Amino acid sequence: MHVPDGFINAPVSAATGALAAAAVAVSLRGARRELAGAGQGGGGAERTAPLAGLVAAFIFAVQMLNFPVAAGTSGHLLGGALAAILVGPYTGVLCVSVVLLMQGVLFADGGLTALGVNITDMAIVTTVVAYALFRGLVKVLPRRHRSVTAASFVAALVSVPAAAVAFTGMYALGGTADVSIGKVFTAMVGVHVLIGMGEAVITALTVGAVMAVRPDLVYGARGLAKPLELRTSPLAAPAPAPAPARAEGAAADADATTTGANTPAAPRRSVRKLWLAGLAAALVCAGGLSYYASASPDGLAKVAHDQGIDKNTKKHAAKDSPLAGYSVKDIGNARLAGGLAGVIGVGATLAVGTGVFVVLRRRRTEGAAPAAGVAGERA
Repeated sequence: MHVPDGFINAPVSAATGALAAAAVAVSLRGARRELAGAGQGGGGAERTAPLAGLVAAFIFAVQMLNFPVAAGTSGHLLGGALAAILVGPYTGVLCVSVVLLMQGVLFADGGLTALGVNITDMAIVTTVVAYALFRGLVKVLPRRHRSVTAASFVAALVSVPAAAVAFTGMYALGGTADVSIGKVFTAMVGVHVLIGMGEAVITALTVGAVMAVRPDLVYGARGLAKPLELRTSPLAAPAPAPAPARAEGAAADADATTTGANTPAAPRRSVRKLWLAGLAAALVCAGGLSYYASASPDGLAKVAHDQGIDKNTKKHAAKDSPLAGYSVKDIGNARLAGGLAGVIGVGATLAVGTGVFVVLRRRRTEGAAPAAGVAGERA
């Protein structure tokens, strides 16, 4: 659903650009809280931040796998629902925005003047709609891991036609071709309901796979796990008699030592294995499976051609990029050229995405440290 240059006029493109910039700014602030594990004592930063860049790279890779949905039409993952559920809605907006930026600049996919349109449609609308619906479903469904997967399926399914409706609205305001908006609406929603089915399957499978091995890493599943309960065995030795009164400072030190000895620390589980598995899956998708993706135009391209929306399409500013069209220029072997372009895209998206989220996490940590120091002084 990447909108090229020329579909939407300059005023609406500028307005959506401003809206996208504002949404990204808000998401930067919200993502700091999500990456720092808001509501979990700040312990979630080490778990969430390393995955955010990987989620962006994975979405980039899977978007290369166009799947057939109807005669002469294909679809691909949008990724807003998947990102929001895995790493949070604010971080999800940033993940998809990074993907769209890399696609536009490096691969000439999605117009540069239409970047605001694409971020609004594919990053903001899909994420907001999907996560709002997901949270509503999780609240009414049984508190089980399967409920998270089921809610992911429904949220992803609805998010895609919602994006189609949003595009139709933007085209009604600023479309550059004189076409029937009613026909555009019917065609866009109809084909994107089918594409939404594919989105739902991919999202549910991915969320379900992560839930199966590390449910603690799924942002949308926070709060479902029962708190740790420490139970005392009846066979355990009786507690020692209270010690005689001591000086206040010594008693506090002893109590702290005893608490630390008797209270088991929460185990710190590494995310390395999951991160490596996710990266491997992204590289396989972009570097190998993408060669077998459907060559048919995606839903928007098909509707644009059939309805005459593409009459005023402009050439992409990055059309001479060595990676334009997801193929490395000057390499004669199509499979090698496409696979290498996909691997480069995964690496570039991973690097940019991870860099953004690491900076956000550090700024959140640095901001929390002075606040803690001030609180300690006041105490």
